[in-house]
Amino acid sequence: MNKVLVVIGDATETVDTLYPYYRLQEDGFVPVVAAPEKRRYQMVMHEVKPGWTITKEWEGYSLQADVAFSEIKEEEYVGIFFSGGRAPEYIRYDKDLVRVTQHFFDTNKPIGCVCHGVEIPAYADRVRGRRMATVPKCRFDLEVCGGIFVDAACVVDGNLVSGRTFHDHGAYVGKWIELLKQERAKRG
Repeated sequence: MNKVLVVIGDATETVDTLYPYYRLQEDGFVPVVAAPEKRRYQMVMHEVKPGWTITKEWEGYSLQADVAFSEIKEEEYVGIFFSGGRAPEYIRYDKDLVRVTQHFFDTNKPIGCVCHGVEIPAYADRVRGRRMATVPKCRFDLEVCGGIFVDAACVVDGNLVSGRTFHDHGAYVGKWIELLKQERAKRG
């Protein structure tokens, strides 16, 4: 049980994705990039620049998806990560991604989430009563779906570990990896 899903789409945030992607490898996990289709996806860089009130976006690296949402067999994976960027705004409606998301929540497997990634479990109706960090502009998405917004670098709520933005990776990704290690040991 070494495989971990990393959920992306076009306009996924580069740092949100690559930091956990490589951290997984450092701890002996195999990150499996999942997306609507098995193809290469264009990631973006996001930042609210000084003097700006909205997020500036420019192209980042691209990343190949290993598996399409429709091909995922959830039982093969020890955990899942929902990356940020604009991708969650449109991929959250994918019925197979909803199925996969619900599986990880319902089976209590480790879940990592950052920034706009919250839009996926919110749409899948799995944030009710759950405490989560997210970027403040996604607070509404979380709360309207019954979640509890916490403005912190790391929020751990059972099997769910979340951060606000890529600035929080150092605070929450390690906690999520610890849950993955525990899950891996449990499943042998």
